[in-house]
Amino acid sequence: MSRKKVAVICGGRSNEHEISCISARGIISSIDRNLFDPILVGVTKGGHWVLLDETNPFVAGEDSLPAVPEDAPRLSTDINGFTKSGTGEPIHVDLAFSYIHGAYGEDGSIQGFFEMAGIPYIGSGVLASAVAMDKTFAKPIYASLGLKVAPGFTLVQRDWIKDQKREIGRIKELGLPVFIKPARSGSSRGTSKVTSETQIITAVESALEHDPRVMVESAIVGREIECGILEIDGSPRASVVGEIQIHPSREFYDFQAKYLDNLTTFEVPASISEEIAAKVKDAALRAFIGLGCEGLARVDFFLTDTGEVIINELNTLPGFTEKSVFPMLWQASGISYKEVITHLCTSALQRSTSVIR
Repeated sequence: MSRKKVAVICGGRSNEHEISCISARGIISSIDRNLFDPILVGVTKGGHWVLLDETNPFVAGEDSLPAVPEDAPRLSTDINGFTKSGTGEPIHVDLAFSYIHGAYGEDGSIQGFFEMAGIPYIGSGVLASAVAMDKTFAKPIYASLGLKVAPGFTLVQRDWIKDQKREIGRIKELGLPVFIKPARSGSSRGTSKVTSETQIITAVESALEHDPRVMVESAIVGREIECGILEIDGSPRASVVGEIQIHPSREFYDFQAKYLDNLTTFEVPASISEEIAAKVKDAALRAFIGLGCEGLARVDFFLTDTGEVIINELNTLPGFTEKSVFPMLWQASGISYKEVITHLCTSALQRSTSVIR
């Protein structure tokens, strides 16, 4: 059987550009080359599509993390897929393994391009990606599924500009501490924990730098619990449950704690009862199926002292290095990093590329 040509796509225009490159580096180094023939495709911060040299693909970006170089050989994209700019030489691709985090990559945008081009791709479709990315739309759906969510509301930029005093009053009425975060951003970019009234304006304006809609939520006191979902042979399955253990020097699991300071530890499996683990797995599967997700997801929860399981969010493209939580959860469940990649590719190739599935 001939190997399938897989375009591993990374970078993008969002503030998670560098994190995407880290994920892609892990994927390209571990994909099963007996089954797949990968090429590495980047999207620069300026939005240009480029063909990357697998041996030395990245330059130093923000926080010295890897980034897609602006001067790499350009690619053209249209409804027929990819061609080399200048020569017009087409690049045949059997599958897109797009791992662009955040805006334009995780929110249904790039998924729509693949649908139009008829290119199979890993992960969720247009609608599920868009809804999962936008916390203000996802939360009501979780609640409708019977899942517990943190109290909160959506703050819109135009309302903040029009009547800042009223919006501050709404935040105070919810009761401090609260988390203030962009509705459609990941990796905790623009997210703040607010413990005093003096922090409110700075926190809101920081979130608004990333998104004109902001989620304000009551801070839940509890353990941070995570569960991975992976489609295997057409059916979603839940991994073992893990726990993120944040260093006492950190207020919460922010960008620094996730990627830079190496102080955060992960307990896989988590030290919780079988009953609680089963409750978390059930909630994760209900969220995945309820949003119409496909391929994979990492579902994040808070576990309170009273045993309440409160859903925080569902990530349709979770961090994907070998040391990321999602692969660790599946490693502990008996499926290796390479096998996870194979399952994702196999599942994607078996699905229809039509928006109407």
